[in-house]
Amino acid sequence: MDAEQDSLRNPFNMDLDCENCSGLCDVRENIVHGYGDVGGEFLFIGEQPRGGADETGVPFTGDPAGERLQRILGDLGFSRSRPDSDEPDLQNVFLTYLTRCRHPERRPDEEEILTCEPYLNAEVRMINPEILVPIGQRTLESLAIDYTTRAPDSFDIEEAHATTIRGRGFELVPMLDLDEQTDEDTDAFVEHVTESVFSRDYRQTKGRRSR
Repeated sequence: MDAEQDSLRNPFNMDLDCENCSGLCDVRENIVHGYGDVGGEFLFIGEQPRGGADETGVPFTGDPAGERLQRILGDLGFSRSRPDSDEPDLQNVFLTYLTRCRHPERRPDEEEILTCEPYLNAEVRMINPEILVPIGQRTLESLAIDYTTRAPDSFDIEEAHATTIRGRGFELVPMLDLDEQTDEDTDAFVEHVTESVFSRDYRQTKGRRSR
């Protein structure tokens, strides 16, 4: 964790009383802002909090999908805690979402994603990671708009999973939705990062762009 960082939870002190999305304020348990090492080289981004994260207030915790990601982080050396921890002990990685509030019955709409975009913009700008990990098709398409030279609809998350996409100022290493991954998919992601990302100087693509 960054030496000057006091807390892994919402380290940038983003608004915990946001009421910009009327359709979410009454149904959410928590606003789930980013969590992790503000000096991290890897930024994992999901579409929205799941039920577990909505309860704990910490991204990718409290449910089986979150435990899968925490196991991945442990295998990569980013987590020093149990996969079922509600407050993982992370280093060199930051976890966040396109949208910060969960609706229990539907996915976020485009307006809600756009409303939350300044939060993500700020995190990307302040963390300035080397590697972006979009989780799921919708997140990959959203990040492709600003961080690649390809059309968003040209990406297929099944084909892009566990590969490296050279983007504009960052590299993207996409991941299938956590609840759609088989153990083989998970192993392929860990293997790709270990053998094809850690083994070379990925920092050469690092950029300092705002989203």
